[in-house]
Amino acid sequence: MNIRLLAAAAFTAAALVPAAHADQLDDIRKKGELVVGVLGTDEPNSFVDPRTREIVGYEVDLAHAIARRIGVKPVIRQLSVAARIPELQQGRIDLLAASLTHTKEREAQIDFSLTTFVTGQKVMVKNSSGVADLAQLAGKRVLTVKGGTQEPNVRKAVPGVDVVTFETTQQAFLALQQGKGVGYVNDESSLMNDHAKLGAARKDYTVLPANLSVEPIALGVRKGEKGVKAAVDGVLADLEKSGEAEKLFFKWYGPDSKLQFTRRAFRIESDKL
Repeated sequence: MNIRLLAAAAFTAAALVPAAHADQLDDIRKKGELVVGVLGTDEPNSFVDPRTREIVGYEVDLAHAIARRIGVKPVIRQLSVAARIPELQQGRIDLLAASLTHTKEREAQIDFSLTTFVTGQKVMVKNSSGVADLAQLAGKRVLTVKGGTQEPNVRKAVPGVDVVTFETTQQAFLALQQGKGVGYVNDESSLMNDHAKLGAARKDYTVLPANLSVEPIALGVRKGEKGVKAAVDGVLADLEKSGEAEKLFFKWYGPDSKLQFTRRAFRIESDKL
């Protein structure tokens, strides 16, 4: 075989070998920043502080702690619910801290951190609707956010329900107040926060007691990025061990918050469903 043929064969063989996979954690360190996708509309996980106009919250504090440990600057980027996973998959963000429910279906798309919060999804209804339990929502219109687990969960729990979705939870909540539906579906903690916002009108609304589902919330990591997941999980585990995780929970969810939780019914210790 002559030199030209040898060179061509070598080039062909090289083309068939996949390029070495760059480690995302190294890339994050090199660029000096951790780009974190948040909702910015889901108090107290991530929302705009009306005084500072900055996005703050429970998940934002977790993201800041992770960035500090890695030794980079946190960059907070606001996303819609539906855009969360695509933005992570396409590399436009490094980490999701966006009220993301860990589900088996989503495990095919992304990886999840240790569970950072556990909640249940419920329905808030107008008292004037006469709805007192989930079964009575059949054939009626309920409102929720697009792209989350709320829509499939309420459809599963209430066959025949009419679901209308909106780009944000706050649009759905406003639509409930405007009479565009009889119920509004969201995580229990978010519903309780929204109920508190109603002020004197709270007496006109009720959060139904039954859970549609139990929702383990976690941070989202790009599929297969073991270095990033290990770093994120390591920080979360250390926050739990030191007691800082519990302090952050009570800072945003505790007795002095709008939600007034008196206990934390979970620990940050597992990424299993």
